[in-house]
Amino acid sequence: MAKLEFSIEKLTLKEAEFSFTSEELESAEPQPFHGDIIGQPRALRALKMALEIPSKGYNIFVTGDAGSGRTTAVRHILSKISSSPAQLRDIICLHNFEKPDRPVIAYLPRGNAVELSKAMRALTLAVQQEIIDQLSSSEAHRVDVEKLLACTEKSVHDILNEFDSPVIAAYLEGLKHDLRYFSYIFTGAEAETIRNAHFFLRYQVNILADHQHTELSPVVFEYHPTSANLFGFIDARSDSREDAPPPFLSVHPGSLIEASGGYIVLNAIDILKEENLWDQLKRVLSTGKIFLHNTSSSPSALPSGIKPDPIDIQLKAIVLGDEEIYDDLYTQDPDFSKLFKVAAEFDYAMPVNERNIGKYIGFIHMVSKEESLLPVNTAGIAEILRFGCYLVEQRGHLSTQFSRIADTVRESHYWAVQMGKSVVDAEAVVKALEERQYLSGLAESKIMEQILNGEILIHLDGKKVGMVNALAVLDRGTHSFGIPAVITATVAPGNEGIVNIEHEAGLSGEIHDKGLLILEGYLRKMYARNFPLSMYSGICFEQSYAEVDGDSASSSELFALLSAIGDLPVRQDIAVTGSVNQMGEIQPVGGINEKITGFFTICERLGLTGRQGVIIPRKNIRNLILPNRVLHAMGSRTFHIYPVETIDEGMQILTERAAGRRNAKGLFPPDTINRIIEDKLKRLYELSRQQN
Repeated sequence: MAKLEFSIEKLTLKEAEFSFTSEELESAEPQPFHGDIIGQPRALRALKMALEIPSKGYNIFVTGDAGSGRTTAVRHILSKISSSPAQLRDIICLHNFEKPDRPVIAYLPRGNAVELSKAMRALTLAVQQEIIDQLSSSEAHRVDVEKLLACTEKSVHDILNEFDSPVIAAYLEGLKHDLRYFSYIFTGAEAETIRNAHFFLRYQVNILADHQHTELSPVVFEYHPTSANLFGFIDARSDSREDAPPPFLSVHPGSLIEASGGYIVLNAIDILKEENLWDQLKRVLSTGKIFLHNTSSSPSALPSGIKPDPIDIQLKAIVLGDEEIYDDLYTQDPDFSKLFKVAAEFDYAMPVNERNIGKYIGFIHMVSKEESLLPVNTAGIAEILRFGCYLVEQRGHLSTQFSRIADTVRESHYWAVQMGKSVVDAEAVVKALEERQYLSGLAESKIMEQILNGEILIHLDGKKVGMVNALAVLDRGTHSFGIPAVITATVAPGNEGIVNIEHEAGLSGEIHDKGLLILEGYLRKMYARNFPLSMYSGICFEQSYAEVDGDSASSSELFALLSAIGDLPVRQDIAVTGSVNQMGEIQPVGGINEKITGFFTICERLGLTGRQGVIIPRKNIRNLILPNRVLHAMGSRTFHIYPVETIDEGMQILTERAAGRRNAKGLFPPDTINRIIEDKLKRLYELSRQQN
């Protein structure tokens, strides 16, 4: 073996530690929290602009994680937008005297619908009383039509003076013709019959939108958007009784009509899971009209046969969803970009600076004060801020999921009380976070049991050829945890290249497939310069029965492959994570803290030997926010973290021998990792050529 010098760098405890100091917290002045939106300047500016532009199509799609303040921000901004009374209209539905199955839709100035309804009730009562008086004083018990119409003139005149509308004028003219034509039906009728006659319901007003007491723009949050709830509906006929209410009274408004002149807030998932609801909403936003129809699902109900005029509305729709839904709609729906011209993107993180730290502290104090919780001291605040960074896996950023932060404050208070403390300190916060993990960690415990009793085979000592412990993350709701995954590789002469066993079994995602193709690119670039790459290799995730996706295990797969090609044993007490590119550079991955903690936990349960550790991308150091027990093990040198930048560095750690670099002649030094692998690949090529 060549006596080549090489170094193995371990992460120091100082580099691995991360916390907020008391000096940092004291220099950040607490910002009083009054329901403000924290850390979302981009989204707030997008909302403000779109809401203030009256042009068509400036509806808003709000993206972001749940708990990032999306709904609160929308509610907060909408509450500050006032509406001119002239912009709001009452909407009413009236009986159509010529075509009863085509009710009339009319629009009145703000607050006039109720006044018209009162006037029409007064007119109806006057007509009824006039009929009763005539019948009681007439020996013939007949209605004098001209006299009856004369009694309506004053009421009609007053209504026309108050409501200057061609639709109302036409309606009242129709009412007079209606009375003339149908007055015969009251001949000989008793007073009580006249007072209760369904006939007079046709002279009432069906109010669909009433803004009499609306001072600001109407804002409607529709939490259950069905076709009926959103657009309105028409009652189906249960029978064909002559005394059934007139058709126009069976028209009912939905939340879009209620929000006319203002704003409606919807959740994208709720809309998309209802068949055809998205297309109906687009049609309304595009045309500004609602076409009502019978929506009854009762098998005994008869079609209403009613077709009212389309209802004109003016509003802005604000739809909340995640980035994936937004991307799908934008790319697959050609109408989407025309109707939703603005995307308000709520960030999941905000920078760590004095101002944002002050806002975090103000929010923590607000939760404690409003809910009468124990005060949080400086050490407790520091631990909550640390958790805020943990949620986004960035030391330089804090999470904007304030619902999670509020829950942490509440649960920390609970454990502080249980521990007999008078304040919430760091110990109470750590206890709350540990208990939250325990309560959500049943799946993690079951997998741990399978590893400990040998059902899942994991080797944590010695060396093996073509076998590497990779690190993966499993998500269970708000709880995610890391587990090791054994990757094996075998190599033989052939021309098939690298065979992804997961892909052949239908268990490999597209990103994982791409990662395997990158491995071949690396082998060609690194070794197969003067000869074709000829081999048959199979790579597999052992004891994995679910789909594998992502590229965070690509470096582990490459280490296993290089080990198999060169017949080089690699350490089993070190687990690996990190993606790789064709140049052999190790790239950062997500879930780094869960991966390290998961492997450490297994090593801890099976017994720390002092040699165990993990290889991580060097660029992931800034993402490390590790639990204290891992840091303690690093301090006592019983667990190690190896940050690397290249495949060569990782192979040196796993094989404990030099990787070797090409000299001026383009050759690797003898007995180095790369020389052994290159020689083996040449031999595989020669054997493959002989087979052909």
